[in-house]
Amino acid sequence: MPRRKRTAGSSSDGTADSDDSAEPEKTDSGSHSDPTVRSSARLTRASLRLSQSSQGKNKRIQKYFTDYAPPDVKQIERDESPPRTPTGNAPSSESDIDISSPNASHDEGAAKDHKDSGSDPSHRPKRRRFHESYNFNMKCPTPGCNSLGHLTGKHERHFSISGCPLYHNLSADECKAPTPRQVKYKEKVQEIRKRRDTGLTKEQKEKYMEHRQTHGTTREPLLENITSEYDLELFRKAQARASDDLEKLRMQGQITEGSNMIKTILFGRYELDTWYHSPYPEEYARLGRLYVCEFCLKYMKSQTILRRHMAKCVWKHPPGDEVYRQGAISVFEVDGKKNKIYCQNLCLLAKLFLDHKTLYYDVEPFLFYVMTEADNTGCHLVGYFSKEKNSFLNYNVSCILTMPQYMRQGYGKMLIDFSYLLSKVEEKVGSPERPLSDLGLISYRSYWKEVLLRYMYNFQGKDISIKEISQETAVNPVDIVSTLQSLQMLKYWKGKHLVLKRQDLIDEWKAKETKRGTNNKTIDPGSLKWTPPKGT
Repeated sequence: MPRRKRTAGSSSDGTADSDDSAEPEKTDSGSHSDPTVRSSARLTRASLRLSQSSQGKNKRIQKYFTDYAPPDVKQIERDESPPRTPTGNAPSSESDIDISSPNASHDEGAAKDHKDSGSDPSHRPKRRRFHESYNFNMKCPTPGCNSLGHLTGKHERHFSISGCPLYHNLSADECKAPTPRQVKYKEKVQEIRKRRDTGLTKEQKEKYMEHRQTHGTTREPLLENITSEYDLELFRKAQARASDDLEKLRMQGQITEGSNMIKTILFGRYELDTWYHSPYPEEYARLGRLYVCEFCLKYMKSQTILRRHMAKCVWKHPPGDEVYRQGAISVFEVDGKKNKIYCQNLCLLAKLFLDHKTLYYDVEPFLFYVMTEADNTGCHLVGYFSKEKNSFLNYNVSCILTMPQYMRQGYGKMLIDFSYLLSKVEEKVGSPERPLSDLGLISYRSYWKEVLLRYMYNFQGKDISIKEISQETAVNPVDIVSTLQSLQMLKYWKGKHLVLKRQDLIDEWKAKETKRGTNNKTIDPGSLKWTPPKGT
């Protein structure tokens, strides 16, 4: 079979004109006419420009991967050396690589067609291996994404935001395409729902009405034919599972019979979400929302009852004696024995926001110190703490709470400081009763740290004694030692414990105090008008 002539202007990469663009030469027709020669020359020049453009594009791609590919990808590319020619040298272009097929009788045009068709994967091993390595090392640009999964559910990995499940607020499992088994099950459920009888017969309606009139809300309504049998079965299974979970919680002692959770309370101008269960009477707890008077702390079932109560409630401040006033801040001392109902309501309210509180009704042995903030409508509850009238362990606080609407404003530290101020007047060393709640522990540690750093800042002597610190601040020595250890200011050296004066911590505390400036969120000892109760 005669070979097609190779023109002088053909490209060096072995690219020949395809059979679709130029007809094969006719050997028995003699010499070509001039138009045919010119047409062949134009096709040859076009092929040359196309080859040069392709080479330039490949060089730009290679430069891009050299500059921007990850280091491990560059290493893979360097390790994969190009194939050698029979002379032992690296080929200068693709034309030097032997791309001939087993059928050596094919002409160059057939070899070109065979190469472009991609039927033999050995023609481009380097390019495929490079891209496989590059895709393996690419990562999704979304922070925190591991590149697993795809938004379409059809691919195992993704490398762009458009296919990232995390970027679209989904998980990889949620994006997975349903399996054939799941699709078949869904179709089965749809078929079951279509077969449900629509509407109720006259006999069924009469039966339902009779059941409702007989049992009212003490029985579950009849559910037959309300929905499909499949959905009704799912509902029964969900009921059984919820009942089993409640039984487990009841066996563990976490809930008691009929202890429904109050979700929100309406307290003055605020609607507060509750955090924990409080043992309100069941008829109130089952409502889910409670209405509480912010002055006398009585709880009611509806907003209408609360509005009627507020119209005739004469309380504008807590009962008891006002022992402290500074600006709009006041503290009232309430005796649990004299004002039992108020103190019980205060404990029930506090339990909604405290986890470890166990005192609800036995309030007679305690004194309650209630902090309020006054305006033209009355004294609004900010927080409180309680303490035993006679504590053998010198606890100055039994329970402490800052209302959620006043948290992170400095009122918790004021309550703690006020409790230690009472201990100083009593000439005792005090400490809070354990266990402390999570927020209470954070507040106390912050207060102890501030007290110690202030003492160090004002201390002018050489020897610091923990006993002297305790007597001056009324803080228990155990609490002082634990705070010094957390600040790394207590060292053991040569059989003795030494207190280190860390100037960096003191300077940091002083800078914060200066930046904070003067405000009314501090306790003024001169504003206290109080004498210790008898028998303490």
